[in-house]
Formats: sequence, C-alpha cells, structure tokens
Amino acid sequence: MFKRRRFPVEIILVCVRWYCKYGISYRDIVEMMQERGVDVDPSTIMRWVHRYAPELENRVRWYQGYRAASWRVDETYVRVGGKWKYLFRAIDKPIDLDAVMAGLDLA
Repeated sequence: MFKRRRFPVEIILVCVRWYCKYGISYRDIVEMMQERGVDVDPSTIMRWVHRYAPELENRVRWYQGYRAASWRVDETYVRVGGKWKYLFRAIDKPIDLDAVMAGLDLA
C-alpha cells in the first residue's frame, strides 16, 4: 500500500489522520509538520488523503462496529445506599442497551 513513497509511512498516516479526524487544512498540517522538521507540500498531503483515506476508512470501520444514527437517553434519580444518584442510559435505534452509568452524588 505504501510502496515507492518518498516519506515514511508514519508521516503519511499522521497527516491523513489529522486531516480526516480534526478537519485541519492542508496548509495547517504543513505548518505542523514543519515544526517537527518535515518539509512537505500541501498538494502532497492532498494526494495522500485522496489515495489513503478511503482505504483507511474501510480498514477502521470493521473495528468501530455498527453505530445507529439515532440515540435515546433516559435519565432519572434513584436512591442507592441512602444517597441520591443520577442514573442515565443511552439506547441506540435497535434498542440495544449500550451504556448504563450511575455515580454522581447529589447530596
């Protein structure tokens, strides 16, 4: 996947990740890389993003699993051990219980 590239794989992946995850402009990434001693052109980063971002997305999507677009949150107060606690749960669209969290003391 990274054969015959001038820059090391780690630099390419960092630039593509910063662009995709944080929405940083190509010129800002160039400036950040120059601070780290790497001289790269914005058009080079653009080519890396166009070349590697779709492939990285396909590889990462398997680990992320399914996420529904719609979420419901139920919240209430319950008494636990004589103390009031805030309880909430997040439920995704297929009604799979994803998280139940309690623990904020209200007293």
